[in-house]
Amino acid sequence: MSASLIVSDLDHTLLNAEHGLDAITIETFQALAARGHHLAIASGRHFRDIAAVRQLLGVSGHIISTNGAHLHAPDDSLIFETLVPNDVVSELMSLDVPGSVRINLYTGDRWLIDAPAPSLLAFHASTGFTYEVTDVRTYQGGDVGKVLFIGDPELLAALETEIQARLGERVHVTYSLPNSLEVMHYDASKGRMLRRLMTRLEVPPERTLAFGDNLNDIDMLQTAGCAFAVANAHTRLTLAAPHAEIIGSNVEAGVAWKLREWFALD
Repeated sequence: MSASLIVSDLDHTLLNAEHGLDAITIETFQALAARGHHLAIASGRHFRDIAAVRQLLGVSGHIISTNGAHLHAPDDSLIFETLVPNDVVSELMSLDVPGSVRINLYTGDRWLIDAPAPSLLAFHASTGFTYEVTDVRTYQGGDVGKVLFIGDPELLAALETEIQARLGERVHVTYSLPNSLEVMHYDASKGRMLRRLMTRLEVPPERTLAFGDNLNDIDMLQTAGCAFAVANAHTRLTLAAPHAEIIGSNVEAGVAWKLREWFALD
């Protein structure tokens, strides 16, 4: 049988309620790797963070990180990236952001934040990835993959409106969680990077399986020929990708059980 490409989101999709991996998930991914299938993780998380999850899975696989800003090979080499232009970063840093909203930058190798936010670290407890507190508004590194605003959804909605008014088609704006407003280069998304990976691996849509739960997964599920939304998925995801099959939730290891059924893993 020809190899398939299996790509999954992490938070609230592949990971459980404790932001970790269930044993059945690890066993399933290792069985699929042994059969020669292509595996990939596509997440809003930083590459270094995702690579640690991949290590916990015990498999080789591609990584689509920072909501599609970067594509890395199984050996961690960078294949392609789409960075936020410096002037766009400067424009975003000039916004009048409420004090309760945390401003974050994902750079090539770091997660920068404007003030401590210990509550965010629970998502990364299993990987040990953490932020560095710094004056993000003066950052001039030129390697920003994503600008991330974390805070109350109502405050983020107002910020989103202003960002769209100022920058319009120059940026791609999405949410990975209701309290996480994410801004990338207009050409950066999980779906666009998945298409590049499918072309690179010569895997057609009908042999590409994608799993997701939130708005940043929409075009990834629209791109894959076989799309799956976990039961806990955002309603707007299921409306935007109506062909996606609803599977078990992340707390039920829904991705693993669907893969075991699909590939007849005993």
